[in-house]
Amino acid sequence: MRLPRLRALAIVVACGALAALPQAEARAQTLPHQIRIASEGARPPYNYIDNGELSGFEIELGRELCARIVVTCTFVAQDWDSMIPGLLDHQYDAIMAAMEISDERREKIAFTKPYVRMPASFVVNNKSALHDISPDGLAGKTIGVENGSPEQAFAEDIYKKSEVKRYASLEEAILDLAEERLDTALGDKDAVIDFLKNRREGKCCKLLADAPRDPVYFGEGIGVGLRKEDVALRAAFDKAIDEVMADGTFAKIRAKYFDFAVN
Repeated sequence: MRLPRLRALAIVVACGALAALPQAEARAQTLPHQIRIASEGARPPYNYIDNGELSGFEIELGRELCARIVVTCTFVAQDWDSMIPGLLDHQYDAIMAAMEISDERREKIAFTKPYVRMPASFVVNNKSALHDISPDGLAGKTIGVENGSPEQAFAEDIYKKSEVKRYASLEEAILDLAEERLDTALGDKDAVIDFLKNRREGKCCKLLADAPRDPVYFGEGIGVGLRKEDVALRAAFDKAIDEVMADGTFAKIRAKYFDFAVN
């Protein structure tokens, strides 16, 4: 009777060892004392150039994450098209550049958990009496969206009783909304608010409500891009992201750059 029990015990131990491999691999890796983070510097308020230096939400957040990880970070400006190739070529160690997590990008690199999940928002003309953004509430109404955007796919699939009108840009949709040629427009909340606050034509309109967040259409969010082999660094970033979310630090940083929740 002892032999079968020993075999069973060996199987349990072996299975436990296999399950622990990813954690053991992360522990076995040594974190570098310094890491370089690439950002574009062309996507305010996420990242931009101020007095010749990278600045913005992601730069400030990145510094806080590095402090939690206890590593020294430097930031380097990198053009968008070379962002992932430069990471893979070890020109820098991480990417914080408003980069959306996607299956296509995951084929090349790894991502941390998301630190931004940008809402999609409905905007209406100031004269509008609309208040219900449900499919029934917008039945028979016209919704303007940017052609090829996640909002287009979402609106066409969910709002079957509405007419979805495609535009070359969200700006064009809002301009038509100003002329009352649409009942509402739908786009990324940061882009909508930027137009309403900073464009003269934006005085026409107001936010109505955020669309329900559906990862099928709007993705997982924005995360730190890393090389797949840097398992320990990814675990360290994930832990730091959890910490800044939990203790209110993220909300304080976010409030400097966005007037609304982004995660």
